[in-house]
Amino acid sequence: MMRTYSFLTVLLWSCMFHAIRMMPSQKRTNKHLHSERITGLSENDGKTLHRTKRGWMWNQFFLLEEYTGPDTQYVGKLHTDQDKGDGNLKYILTGDGAGSLFIIDENTGDIHAAKKLDREEKSLYVLRAKAIDRKTGRQVEPESEFIIKIHDINDNEPKFTKDMYTASIPEMSGVGTSVIQVTATDADDANYGNSAKVVYSILQGQPYFSVDPETGLIKTALPDMSRENREQYQVVIQAKDMGGQMGGLSGTTTVNITLTDVNDNPPRFPQSTYQFSSPESAPPGTPLGRIKANDPDVGENAEIEYSISNGDGSDMFDIVTDKDTQEGIITVKKRLDFENKMLYTLRVEATNTHPDPRFLQLGPFKDTAFVKISVEDIDEPPVFSRPWYLIEVDEDAKEGSIIGQVVAQDPDITKNAIKYSVDRHTDLDRIFNIYSGNGSLFISKPLDREETPWHNITVIATEINNPKQSSQIPVFIRILDINDHAPEFAKYYETFVCENAKAGQLIQTVSAVDKDEPPRGHKFFFELAPEFAAHPNFSIVDNKDNTAGIMTRRNGYSRSKMSTYLLPIIIFDNDYPIQSSTGTLTIRVCACDSRGNMQSCNAEALLLPAGLSTGALVAILLCIIILLVLVVLFTALKRQRKKEPLIISKDDVRDNIVTYNDEGGGEEDTQAFDIGTLRNPEAREESKMRRDVIPETIFQIRRTAPLWENIDVQDFIHRRLKENDLDPAAPPYDSLATYAYEGNDSIANSLSSLESLTTEGNQDYDYLSDWGPRFKKLADMYGGEDSDRD
Repeated sequence: MMRTYSFLTVLLWSCMFHAIRMMPSQKRTNKHLHSERITGLSENDGKTLHRTKRGWMWNQFFLLEEYTGPDTQYVGKLHTDQDKGDGNLKYILTGDGAGSLFIIDENTGDIHAAKKLDREEKSLYVLRAKAIDRKTGRQVEPESEFIIKIHDINDNEPKFTKDMYTASIPEMSGVGTSVIQVTATDADDANYGNSAKVVYSILQGQPYFSVDPETGLIKTALPDMSRENREQYQVVIQAKDMGGQMGGLSGTTTVNITLTDVNDNPPRFPQSTYQFSSPESAPPGTPLGRIKANDPDVGENAEIEYSISNGDGSDMFDIVTDKDTQEGIITVKKRLDFENKMLYTLRVEATNTHPDPRFLQLGPFKDTAFVKISVEDIDEPPVFSRPWYLIEVDEDAKEGSIIGQVVAQDPDITKNAIKYSVDRHTDLDRIFNIYSGNGSLFISKPLDREETPWHNITVIATEINNPKQSSQIPVFIRILDINDHAPEFAKYYETFVCENAKAGQLIQTVSAVDKDEPPRGHKFFFELAPEFAAHPNFSIVDNKDNTAGIMTRRNGYSRSKMSTYLLPIIIFDNDYPIQSSTGTLTIRVCACDSRGNMQSCNAEALLLPAGLSTGALVAILLCIIILLVLVVLFTALKRQRKKEPLIISKDDVRDNIVTYNDEGGGEEDTQAFDIGTLRNPEAREESKMRRDVIPETIFQIRRTAPLWENIDVQDFIHRRLKENDLDPAAPPYDSLATYAYEGNDSIANSLSSLESLTTEGNQDYDYLSDWGPRFKKLADMYGGEDSDRD
């Protein structure tokens, strides 16, 4: 129905514009019917010039857009006063859309629109027209320009800049709070009619929101909208042209509006009382349960802080907030004791951490609940009366003496009996023991404070009825000192006295140490042994500071008469009972210089020189130099030694014994011979010369073609042998051994077989027996008949 009404409107406007276009056209055409004559005098010939005004007949044309009729839309007619109606003139149209959008009748000049036009695409077309004489082809009128203007119709609906808008506004906002502004545009001509005048209205979203009809600004229409009741709203806005009048076109858009949260709700516990239980053995920090207060707000507006505000268990329990779940976790703060208290009541408070001052009038943003915690009884291990024990005992205490007692009891109501024992890992020497019934500790072995002043042991208390229930306690045993060690010299003193010492001279200061530790500190006294109280050579002076000085009593000492003096000194302490010891101080007599510096203390030094003389040192140095020279000469001679030649002279005849009985290890012996050398002739040396003869001519070794790798070794050797036999250039490699004449000086003559008789039977070797025992073996080999036969 809407489209039909729009079509009728377009048709009405088309008729109106067509009437308007045709009415002024006649008036404007009459202005161009007459010709204007212009007369002038030429400077050259004085001829009269005539100017005829253009004879075109048209106006500015108007055309409605979006024409939907069955025929082409008539635009207008071109006509010139030169057209006599005989068909001699031809009208031609050029310019924007000529021939495609606009067509002209060549004979009549009628112009039609061939296609539907859209003003929003192009609102103005500029064309040019000319009239041509068909016979001559000449223009009868100059080319002229005219305009076709497209009139707008309301054919475009308003369009929003976005298909969908998203906006948010805090909940509980007042009426008229701006949310978002939407904008729609109309492609129609805003300067012509109301086709582009847009009015906004709300189709969906009432009564919560409203829209300004001119600006498109969306505002809240209801007060105190709660996010907890409804969070999302979908608003549909319509934009309608023609000023919103009936028949206008419209477009819509959707606006999604979200209410953001504000802290307008306090936390609330879903129940007023919670109950939990905990075993009495739960260590501090053990979580017992969780409670949660509900807050319909979200984000930081829903953050809650839990605390214990009151109750008889506020010092025994604690509550912490889980930031992820906004829950309160109740934990154990101190050790629980079922026998002491079995039930605790807590008052827990939940408070918003970010309250909004605008909504404080709604009430306090906190809530309270009660938590009851019952303590469960369990079988607990024994509990000692102290966290640790310290026992002091004298080091002279007798074996079997009781030094102290530990006490433990079962904290449960049943009060089970307890037995005690010592952890032997802490008392490997078994010095201490304990009575299992009452926990009394006693000594099993003697004590020695100087060896071990402290003993740290562990005592175990175990329930007799339930051995799994046990506890341990450390016991620190301190060994108290008694005066059972005598003082002694602090160190070994090397004391000497000079031969030229004077009477009353201090030669040594001695001090003492004591393994004991008296409570008032050490105090030592020094004196000479009674038998040496009137010592004629030395005396002792107590310095009253735990040291004593050794003094000389006469002038001069002689090493030749007495080289060493032994001085016994008695050292006392002042503790009870008094302990003393005798230390012997060895004093040597030494030779000193005038300033008292020791030079020599040995008696043998009087007879022997103090050191080597200069002559002895020079002799030792010379010996060392001679040895070095001999070593250098020996090394030089060894380097200059040359290798002797094979044959020194012609008279030097020697027999060489060559052994050929080494058969090797066969083909498996890869160390004796490399079989690869036979298979690879290329590996041979290029030129091997004999060392015992000088070659007259150096022959080039003839290379042969390589053999296959799998050729038989015997066949290879035969081939090489044949090649060398047939090669006339191959040098001889036979060796000639020369046996020269040995001379006439030997009674045994020559032993060479070359000069022997041809008949072995005529040779007599009996004379070898006469040469002595050295030739007995040789005589046995050649002297007998059996030897001759062999």
